[in-house]
Amino acid sequence: MSDTIVAISTALNNAGIGIIRMSGDNVFEILDKIFISKSKNKEIKGYTMKYGNIVDKENNEIIDEVLVSYFVKPKSYTRENMCEINSHGGVVIERKILDLCLKNGAIMAMPGEFTKRAFLNGRIDLSQAESIIDLINAKTDKEAKESIKQLEGNLSNKISDIEKKMLNVTSTIEVSIDYPEYDIEEVDNLNEIKALKEISNDLQNLIDSFKKGKILKDGIKTVILGKPNAGKSSLLNAILKEDRAIVSDIEGTTRDTIEEYIDVNGICLKIIDTAGIRSTNNEIEKIGVEKAKKLAKDCDLIIAIFDISRALDNEDEDIINLIKDKNAIIVLNKIDIVKENPEIEERLSKLNKPIVKISAKDNIGIESLYDEIQKLFNFDKISMDNENVITNERHKNQIVKSKNNIDEAINCVEKKMPIDICEIYIKNALDELDQITGKNVSEDIINEIFKRFCLGK
Repeated sequence: MSDTIVAISTALNNAGIGIIRMSGDNVFEILDKIFISKSKNKEIKGYTMKYGNIVDKENNEIIDEVLVSYFVKPKSYTRENMCEINSHGGVVIERKILDLCLKNGAIMAMPGEFTKRAFLNGRIDLSQAESIIDLINAKTDKEAKESIKQLEGNLSNKISDIEKKMLNVTSTIEVSIDYPEYDIEEVDNLNEIKALKEISNDLQNLIDSFKKGKILKDGIKTVILGKPNAGKSSLLNAILKEDRAIVSDIEGTTRDTIEEYIDVNGICLKIIDTAGIRSTNNEIEKIGVEKAKKLAKDCDLIIAIFDISRALDNEDEDIINLIKDKNAIIVLNKIDIVKENPEIEERLSKLNKPIVKISAKDNIGIESLYDEIQKLFNFDKISMDNENVITNERHKNQIVKSKNNIDEAINCVEKKMPIDICEIYIKNALDELDQITGKNVSEDIINEIFKRFCLGK
């Protein structure tokens, strides 16, 4: 018998509606104590709604006028009896209804407990559960679409196909172990190697897809780098279309980083504005400069901004040294003052980096910058319609471990080692994949995953 859990599933804020969700064996008994339906039909059917009042029967106080959705097991999100009380969206009202549910026998749900029950009751596997939180946290359309694909079971199906191939190999091995008198081992060796290499290739394709998946999920960590007054903060404001950073003629205004997210053609950019690169005696500004240099080493992309209206100096050369071995786009700013500067353009063209001319102040050339970012990261090729893309680092790590075991199995067969050793490696590879879908996973990992969920989901 499962406890009946309850939580507010919508954000606690003033809104049109709020939803209080319950799941467990005693849902309908608890609901009967607090809900008076206006319907004459008292029968409980799944996928129906009833209109009525939530009432505190101790004092006959009407708390709210509501609609209640009924879900009868196993046809519910958790595969348990469930209801969703659709109330008006005031914080006070939602809390009063929640308190009534608790007072009449429900217990407070833990973060992610509804989805955890869906997983434990076999409605979804663990990778699908993780895709739900990715969908909730998605920052772009492409990330949301990939999360939907994984929620629909695309990754689970691919993992299942690979596991079937592994099981086919192990069944052949077990025949050769159980019936050695048929002497089929040498005949099968070539077939086993071919099958195992195909499996290894399938796993490698999934591993390789993580590079795309990481961009989809985490975005491109993009640092705006330049000397003071080159126009870094103006560029950030132009990109965000708001006055996010302070713009001033006084040098050294930006002393710490400013981080924001922006959607560029379906891909998320994590934009970081940094302190201007220069020598300084100011201790706080010095910390900011060192932080900017460190971020430049660790980022995915540098937007290096130079003032086209001025000659290059030693501080500009420091920036050139920082970007020469990095993914970088050179931005020549202030074309509202000077449109051409052959000396600067000739020097910077030697770096073989894309060069874009802009006026951050007048919002000119920003779209050209986006075009160069798109070309650099092949956004057009990040199309997941017909492929599986790994977006979750835990999944990638498990697939790497699985591939390592398959490669060891190939090595065993090629070296004509005892065939049962090969089988051990394949079974280990299967176990690693089972941790993705949750067939074989520790309770600690399950708990850690669902901790990341919000209450009511």
